[in-house]
Amino acid sequence: MESPQRFVGKSIAAREIEQEIEIAARSDAKILITGESGVGKEVVANLIHRGSQRRHRPFIAINCAGVPDSLLESELFGHLRGSFTDAYRDKIGWLDQAQTGTIFLDEIGEMSARMQAVLLRFLENGEIQRVGAVKSSVVANVRVIAATNRNLMEQVATKKFRDDLYYRLNVIHICIPPLRERPEDVVPLLEHFMQRAATANRVPLQAVPRELVSRLESYAWPGNVRELRNVADRLVVRRGGAALSMSDLPKEMVCVNEPPPQPLTESHAFRATVDRVYDAMTIEGETFWTIVYEPFMARDITRDHLREVVSRGLEHTRGSYKLLLQVFNLPPGDYKRFLSFLRKYQCHVPFQRFRSIRVRPRVRD
Repeated sequence: MESPQRFVGKSIAAREIEQEIEIAARSDAKILITGESGVGKEVVANLIHRGSQRRHRPFIAINCAGVPDSLLESELFGHLRGSFTDAYRDKIGWLDQAQTGTIFLDEIGEMSARMQAVLLRFLENGEIQRVGAVKSSVVANVRVIAATNRNLMEQVATKKFRDDLYYRLNVIHICIPPLRERPEDVVPLLEHFMQRAATANRVPLQAVPRELVSRLESYAWPGNVRELRNVADRLVVRRGGAALSMSDLPKEMVCVNEPPPQPLTESHAFRATVDRVYDAMTIEGETFWTIVYEPFMARDITRDHLREVVSRGLEHTRGSYKLLLQVFNLPPGDYKRFLSFLRKYQCHVPFQRFRSIRVRPRVRD
């Protein structure tokens, strides 16, 4: 897929990722990109390469999960003739092909323990030793970007991923939230993909009806941006420039059952906990890290509590996460850490619905 000129989206998360791309492009530091399958990890890697001083050199993308472990070392480092069965001639590996450029190792979390050790050795000395060679043949000048949809810290804890390799790769970490957590990016992405599909198929681009847009924005997008791209292609190809309707959406999106509205809890215990936590910050001056983060990590409060506290704060700030730092007694420098924590535990509450709220004083029972 051709990479766009910028990271498409208008959400706060999209803008933060764009800033991280600009920062990463200015250096040769190793980068780890994480996020669910289909969120656009390779797009981010490509944008970093194209914004760097290596932009005119090769960009080699490899899906580590798509190459059998028995062949991955040979494909990465190359091999000498006769080094194994069917090695009829010398072969240059991907690292050699990426010299002075960038190599993108996708699905790094699927590497076997042996290949992790081989990759770690390369990252430490930068030397390319072909399979079957007695010694290294060349020192690489390659920028390494890795990506995974796995939680590598959990894999490190269970000894499935080497901690020394993790820390070698995790110099700059870019986390891409799933599309369901940034619904405001759906329309910009849809427009981008539909424009591209219309150009490729030489058909006029049609406006998308409001009801169709609403359905797309409320959809959960289990396949993330990749699924949205397929839907955009479908809309353009099926109609060939004709007017669009709900029936043009995939059946699973049209027939999906609307999730039942979440009933307001009547639990006095739940409300009392939220009130206590929120008042501790807004009245008593406690910080979010002390009164919310620590009890949450100790499992004394739940995600539902955390989401309600964040929602209450966003209601007060009319949807501004930056102003929320003041409400929760956090310094401006904690902004990224705060958002990363919320996203990591699926507690990042969409802010749009709070933008038009008129704040009213809370009345206690």
